[in-house]
Amino acid sequence: MTKMIEMKIPAEARFLKIIRIGVGYTCELIGFSSEDQNNITLAVDEACSNIVKYAYDQSPSDIIHMTCRLYNDRIEFTLRDFGKKVNESTIKSRSLDDIRPGGLGVHLIKSVMDEVFYDTNVKIGNKLKLVKYLTHKGNTC
Repeated sequence: MTKMIEMKIPAEARFLKIIRIGVGYTCELIGFSSEDQNNITLAVDEACSNIVKYAYDQSPSDIIHMTCRLYNDRIEFTLRDFGKKVNESTIKSRSLDDIRPGGLGVHLIKSVMDEVFYDTNVKIGNKLKLVKYLTHKGNTC
């Protein structure tokens, strides 16, 4: 069985808490461990922060559209913006040996999520799909 949750928030850092709370609770509902809940929340938050910073250049009039699909064995987040189109080949983390603040968001997202897919077929903006599979039996939708 599939359930879907949709959320639209202003593309401002102060509104990302709404997404973090929603992601964390949704992960809890389908049975992810506390550690997985925290990691998934951090990954989705990082992706949304990147939308605010890079796609919208911190323009407060824009929105982030998040769709969350819950399955018995996984959770899928789709993040959609209508900002500057990003060239996937330029999305890179800096080296982990380069110790300094910032620049590790992409590495974090890819290490936490089981699938990270940039949909390059959208005409305007960007679409990112993040998938995490349950590794143990939890609640079902």
